[in-house]
Amino acid sequence: MEGATMMKEERKIVVAVDESKESMYALSWCLSNLVSHSNKNTLVLLYVKPPPVYSSFDAAGYMFSSDVVEALKKYGTDMVNSVMERTDAIIRNYGTNINVERITGSGDAKDVICSTVGKLEADALVMGSHGYGFFKRALLGSVSDYCAKNVKCPVVIVKHPEDK
Repeated sequence: MEGATMMKEERKIVVAVDESKESMYALSWCLSNLVSHSNKNTLVLLYVKPPPVYSSFDAAGYMFSSDVVEALKKYGTDMVNSVMERTDAIIRNYGTNINVERITGSGDAKDVICSTVGKLEADALVMGSHGYGFFKRALLGSVSDYCAKNVKCPVVIVKHPEDK
């Protein structure tokens, strides 16, 4: 019984990151509040891209040139690189020796996040709250609400101080 109350020596914490200031704040919060200097922690940075364009036709049947399809792919890659560079800067500023893994998924964010957290058997999931109002959240759904209800580990939803 004694081991059940003690902290695990090695923890895997998934932080869902995107282009938003909210997700970068959630990463900073996680480093300040959840990452222990005495334990071995693995921080998994998870970025989810929208599904790739597989065809040269969009949903309405308009044809895209191969140049447009390639430009969209390049934009997606550039966005991933930009987000990961920002996360690297935050981690460097924190100044700890922490194991960091970077995962890029593709698809519906809530499904990819939940699936990845399950496969990794994560000890915690940290997400930023985008602070959507009631109507926008009702129309779009909340990724963080969905994940909080569908993953097995604790979920920390971090509100940005500017969101009231």
